[in-house]
Amino acid sequence: MSEQFPNIPKIAYEGPQSANPNSFKFYQADKVVMGKPMKDHFRFALSWWHTLCSGGQDMFGPGGADKSFGAEPDTMAHAKAKVDAGFEMMTKLGVEYFCFHDLDLVPEAADIQETNRRLDEISDYMLEKMKATGIKCLWGTANMFSNPRFANGAGSTNSADVYCFAAAQIKKALDLTVKLGGLGYVFWGGREGYETLLNTDVKFEQENIARLMRMAVDYGRSIGFKGDFFIEPKPKEPMKHQYDFDAATAIAFVRQYGLDKDFKMNIEANHATLAGHTFQHDLRISAMNGMLGSIDANQGDLLLGWDTDEFPYDVYEATLCMYEVLKAGGMTNGGFNFDAKARRPSYTLEDIVQGYILGMDTFALGLLKAAALIEDGRLDQFVEERYASFKTGIGAKIRDHSADLKELAAYAETLGAPARPGSGKQEYLESVVNAVLFGG
Repeated sequence: MSEQFPNIPKIAYEGPQSANPNSFKFYQADKVVMGKPMKDHFRFALSWWHTLCSGGQDMFGPGGADKSFGAEPDTMAHAKAKVDAGFEMMTKLGVEYFCFHDLDLVPEAADIQETNRRLDEISDYMLEKMKATGIKCLWGTANMFSNPRFANGAGSTNSADVYCFAAAQIKKALDLTVKLGGLGYVFWGGREGYETLLNTDVKFEQENIARLMRMAVDYGRSIGFKGDFFIEPKPKEPMKHQYDFDAATAIAFVRQYGLDKDFKMNIEANHATLAGHTFQHDLRISAMNGMLGSIDANQGDLLLGWDTDEFPYDVYEATLCMYEVLKAGGMTNGGFNFDAKARRPSYTLEDIVQGYILGMDTFALGLLKAAALIEDGRLDQFVEERYASFKTGIGAKIRDHSADLKELAAYAETLGAPARPGSGKQEYLESVVNAVLFGG
């Protein structure tokens, strides 16, 4: 087997002063940060779809990247070539995990039986590579949004036949995830939503989505899947309104339908900003509800306004992300998969590798700076002091549920006019972040 990345060496840490584009400036896999190695904080994962499948196309035209890897596209030979390329790339980068959709792995056949046979064949081949390299599966999922049959969704479809086909895909994707030792299984509702309420029964569709997820949980547990099920929130694209709008919406959904013991959130930076939130907002909402599961590591371009899936380079955002992850105590079965692609004009295989270097370095630096923020302590101290009035007196009675509305009203009458609340000092706190990030 010939190398697909012959000009790419094994990527090593050379430090921030290095001018070598094929080196890590900040990512040191075994460097211990807050009690554990960098690599264990992240569980960085290769995304099969963008990395090995996408040619750089966008809604305005085809891409220019050659992802044939020396084989005829849409053949099993090509599927195996992608495996070879993916494992070579992960080995050279030191990336220890991958994640996949079922139809990233093989070309879809005319009938599901043949597609499943192809999936069995390719997963056998992947297992050989996994045993040889020690690389593992972070999570699996099923592509239930690309084929025209899913125009009206999978769980939310108006067709019982399509619903059954979606169930069959989920069953097989769960079989593959267990076979490959995956730590999680993701639901991304790419078509689970609506274009207009004029033809949509929202309650009916959401109940059917919940039924499909419950069946997936029951089946997964019956075949030995012990990991987490994840929902990946997104407010729009490709549907105008998607049901898993943001973390808060998705958390409310799983609680409403009794799925909260099995599901956590897989938060993507670009999806959070499309919902009108910051990345760290959806991470905080997930964490405070005990549902921070995994992370799609990318970023969007607010000037373009769609899901651009760029490799992350914003260290400020990465720092605030890692601050939330560290404060939450990390993730149990999740990791950081690079749901990211090189820009359309960056079409070489070397560009893809350097995109991963950029993303891994960005989050490594974010981890170091987030740890420094926590060790600095000023942010935590300020927040603690900001709510100090709830630690004693009437505030403490509010918190321990020993006061009622009448008592609070009576207390308010003794105050006359209450003092203004303490200053939020946002500008000062932002200067603290800047000082830690850039103060040397």
